[in-house]
Amino acid sequence: MKKAFDFLQDLKENNNREWFEKHRATYEVARDEMAVLVQKILDGMKEQDVIEQVEARKSMQRIYRDIRFSKDKTPYKQHFGGKITRATKYRRGGYYFHLEPGNTFVVAAFWNPNKEDLAWIRSHIAMDASPLEAIVNDPIFKKEFGEIEGEKLKNKPKGYEIDHPNIEWLKYKQFLVFKHFSDEEALSPNFHKKVLKAFAQMMPFLNYMSEILTTDLNGEEI
Repeated sequence: MKKAFDFLQDLKENNNREWFEKHRATYEVARDEMAVLVQKILDGMKEQDVIEQVEARKSMQRIYRDIRFSKDKTPYKQHFGGKITRATKYRRGGYYFHLEPGNTFVVAAFWNPNKEDLAWIRSHIAMDASPLEAIVNDPIFKKEFGEIEGEKLKNKPKGYEIDHPNIEWLKYKQFLVFKHFSDEEALSPNFHKKVLKAFAQMMPFLNYMSEILTTDLNGEEI
């Protein structure tokens, strides 16, 4: 991934259209190198989860930023990123990958659940948070990911008391599991294997959340 890293580092220092157009060929080489990595990840994911069948390029985000409503008017993203969507209604959530010098990571995420899904997640957690706590307290989870992250309410959600035993879980508005990698790891020839291992270790979290969203409070399919 050296060509991709080198390009992104140069882009960070020259984030303007004139420079980009002069170095478009370099960008295309870097993008192609990233696409090779993404395809390896997609091929591996087909063996360990059920995902939407897309080519690497369609899984990757565009390099161009939407600056219409942003104070930051730099025209290009300073990373290569993209998502992997789980397939069928029984596998909810998804995966995200982000390659950037000094800030490479992957995520398993329920990024912004809609109002109905979030209410349903809270209903299950309010009734019994022990399955979720078992996942996040697993030694491998704690070692590899630390804890669940994401935006939280400052106060209690509507309909719940502040002294509810699971109130800290009920405050979550997003549920994100991060794995960060060093530049050395990202540049290694087996980086795709490290990503696949992380995604595999994130699956119990995704599967638990998927089960919540596809069953009623008695565990029956809905």
